[in-house]
Amino acid sequence: MESLIGLVNRIQRACTALGDHGDAEESGVGLPTLWEALPSVVVVGGQSSGKSSVLESIVGRDFLPRGSGIVTRRPLVLQLHKVDEGKVEYAEFLHLPRRRFTDFSLVRKEIEDETERLTGKTKQISTHPIHLSIYSPNVVNLTLIDLPGLTKVAVEGQPDSIVQDIETMVRSYVAKPNCIILAISPANQDIATSDAMKLAKEVDPTGERTFGVLTKLDLMDKGTNALDVLEGRSYRLQYPWVGVVNRSQADINKNVDMIVARRKEREYFATSPDYSHVASRMGSEYLAKLLSKHLESVIRSRIPSITSLINKTIDELEAEMNHLGRPIAVDAGAQLYTILEMCRAFDRVFKEHLDGGRPGGDRIYGVFDNQLPAALKKLPFDRYLSLQNVKKVVSEADGYQPHLIAPEQGYRRLIEGGLGYFRGPAEASVDAVHYVLKELVRQSIGETQELRRFPTLQTELAAAAYEALERFREDSRKTALRLVDMEASYLTVEFFRKLPQEVERGNNPAGSNPTGKKPDDSNPAGPTIDRYGEGHFRRIGSNVSAYISMVSDTLRNTIPKAVVYCQVREAKRSLLNHFYTQVGKKEGKQLASILDENPALMERRMQCAKRLELYKSARDEIDSVSWNR
Repeated sequence: MESLIGLVNRIQRACTALGDHGDAEESGVGLPTLWEALPSVVVVGGQSSGKSSVLESIVGRDFLPRGSGIVTRRPLVLQLHKVDEGKVEYAEFLHLPRRRFTDFSLVRKEIEDETERLTGKTKQISTHPIHLSIYSPNVVNLTLIDLPGLTKVAVEGQPDSIVQDIETMVRSYVAKPNCIILAISPANQDIATSDAMKLAKEVDPTGERTFGVLTKLDLMDKGTNALDVLEGRSYRLQYPWVGVVNRSQADINKNVDMIVARRKEREYFATSPDYSHVASRMGSEYLAKLLSKHLESVIRSRIPSITSLINKTIDELEAEMNHLGRPIAVDAGAQLYTILEMCRAFDRVFKEHLDGGRPGGDRIYGVFDNQLPAALKKLPFDRYLSLQNVKKVVSEADGYQPHLIAPEQGYRRLIEGGLGYFRGPAEASVDAVHYVLKELVRQSIGETQELRRFPTLQTELAAAAYEALERFREDSRKTALRLVDMEASYLTVEFFRKLPQEVERGNNPAGSNPTGKKPDDSNPAGPTIDRYGEGHFRRIGSNVSAYISMVSDTLRNTIPKAVVYCQVREAKRSLLNHFYTQVGKKEGKQLASILDENPALMERRMQCAKRLELYKSARDEIDSVSWNR
């Protein structure tokens, strides 16, 4: 199964490919973009702080440009995808989607070339990011954004504003609440002067988004160490500091393999007298796993807000889709025939999904076999039938005059109240099947080749199908709730006749026992019991619970029958009947508007449809991951 981070990586790449990664104005809707809503890890540090070496250690490859001064002059969005052992490592750039790089020296060259395409050979910077994906068995699933190093002065060839320009760029990333800050600081400098920690403290004063990394531990003066920082005594963060040891310049010059460098790093911490006791949480490998685990945790916690944004954006995009399209003059009879043929093609695909020829219909069975039983089990009957509540309901049902023999009104009120809880699972089953059918409609439209040239017809067809599904859902909801109400309207008397009868004792008024004999607990009519005692109310609760359990078993079988009869069966028989009737009444111009292929609007429709498809796909895939949590 695809990892959550892998899914987010794919969605981010799709957003970028559609140009849906800028601000809200550029995205074409009035909401933050999906890219902005998805969490990511941003790498921040001063120039020569070891940022590039940390990234290369995490990747296990030497692939980043090196040199003096500002080397990183454009943001680099680096998406790591873990693949199975034995598979070939390769890299892909978003701007070169059909080319795979297996030689990572060429990756470095392409980063340099792509940077110069925008900035020239000057030392200028650009805010336009480069997107790079690396597939390797030696990485963890992770997204990192490398930014230009913070600097304090402009050097020759740079504008005077370069210091502020870099800080503004970095701040635009790290100020976002969905950003996880990876602050890189060299250990051979005072942590109080760290540019990365200073900026992180400003945008994340509580430290809940900041991970601190100390580089160059091996370059500290002899007799000194960084334990005060690593153990949080001199600068405390919410998350523990991680120390790393990068390759030395001599190792770089000798092209020492990154995997070998990782082994040397592990040996350094394991054998160091200063750091051996913290070696298990030091090093680039530990850092990568820590970030991957945290990023996945953050993504999971943001799923509700991400889904909400997606749904709002989908609403806006669907509204825009409904307004696109202009008519083309064509023979009305031919137009009607074309529309009906495409509808029949769609109907065939839709029925194949339901009947098993294509995937998807099995999800309806999953609603009945998994979701409905689980929902029934989660109903709060333990709380509802607690001793305290049973006493309360029975007493309220008696009114001013307590029951004389058996609290029949109390029984009825408890049962009716308990059966009301079944309305929730009944409606949830109806809604779950409705959403499956809606998704199958959307999927079937996309899979119907004949419809692809006519986005307007797709929209109208979907709207008509959704409208029909809404009618089926309403009928199904009424029927399912009617089943619940039927159980509450007439109780199964035979169930209560089989219960052992209770014989009262204890509170009989004087003279009510003419024999003067002590009540017999072994009376065959049933156990003697004090109708004001706890045992009496516990027996009532137990009896009501048994009855509700019997009804639950019944509804577990009857609700699916009602849902299939009212929704699935009707969807197969009459999904587009109303649409056929309406289309048959349209005139030539109205039919032409459905088949509109105006070139000026086709591009706009295509882009809107792609973005809508992206957001719907993202919603479905995120929902599927959240269901599997």
